[in-house]
Amino acid sequence: MTAPARVLVVDNSATMRGLITAVLNSDPGVTVVGQAADAMEARQAIKQLDPDVVTLDIEMPNMNGLEFLDKIMRLRPMPVIMVSTLTHKGAEATIAALEIGAFDCVGKPLPGDPNPFGDLIDKVKAAARSQRKFIITGNKAAAPTAANVNGASEYRAGRKIIAIGASTGGVEALITVLQKFPPNCPPTVITQHMPHTFTKSFAERLNRLCAPTVQEATDGARLEIGKVYLAPGGERHLQVSNPTAPCCRLVDRDPVNGHRPSVDVLFDSVAELAGRNAIGVILTGMGRDGASGLLKMRHAGAKTFGQNEKTCVVYGMPRVAYELGAVETQLPLGSIGEEILKTAAFRKEGSE
Repeated sequence: MTAPARVLVVDNSATMRGLITAVLNSDPGVTVVGQAADAMEARQAIKQLDPDVVTLDIEMPNMNGLEFLDKIMRLRPMPVIMVSTLTHKGAEATIAALEIGAFDCVGKPLPGDPNPFGDLIDKVKAAARSQRKFIITGNKAAAPTAANVNGASEYRAGRKIIAIGASTGGVEALITVLQKFPPNCPPTVITQHMPHTFTKSFAERLNRLCAPTVQEATDGARLEIGKVYLAPGGERHLQVSNPTAPCCRLVDRDPVNGHRPSVDVLFDSVAELAGRNAIGVILTGMGRDGASGLLKMRHAGAKTFGQNEKTCVVYGMPRVAYELGAVETQLPLGSIGEEILKTAAFRKEGSE
């Protein structure tokens, strides 16, 4: 029998610490071994208790969660799940934390929430199981320009649509992939599992870091060369529609595979709309969302790629897709962006 995941809860609010502890201790696969109110207490607790996972509040006195996370990742790398307020400021800080190396994030519940921290237990268990090496390589790259993206001036996009799905670990993974894209990249649609108030901040962050224009998808937005569309989190799924003038559609449907937006819903629509004129990519993440949709894309003639186990934060979604036969080619994360561009490039001879 697998030992329970041992968790340290760090939050400046005693009420929030109690709520998180109660939620986690409700599952026999998780044990809260300690609590801390600030970074100083947390540092001592980490030394004494050696937890498997830390849940970390962003807004704390003395040293905020981002500063403390940076110290953890440099001095004692371990899985950290950020707990953030569902505000624009909280979202900005959470995206920065995921870039620094946090395993995942959850939003603090709103008053009257019937299921506070609904997916926290699953994330803690996945973090404890993760074989990821939490190594930080230094400051992130500056935003690229047309001059420093390889082959940007010569690149010509063909007629293909790129569809990407990701979950846990997807912030770093998507930055890595999209920073390889030139300003005139093929139209790209993305579903990333993320709380609803975080996706706008993430799109803005990607837009600053990457050469193409990255935006949160809106209903009816035309798919254009040089643009990347990120599914808004929360209430609707992202699809693509209209074969004569492909565009984004945000649709009201129940969650699929427990997610809204769902990667499967996006991939299914791309398979139907674009067929062989599409490229499907499944990146790091928990669960199986996207696997069956990617298989539909492959059956429709699309080229499909999956992130390999070694470079995944969680080898869940890509593993299921690979085992289903949905992944045509598995690649390390650092190679995926370039391979997408090669596959999607305009060719004078042969079909697109």
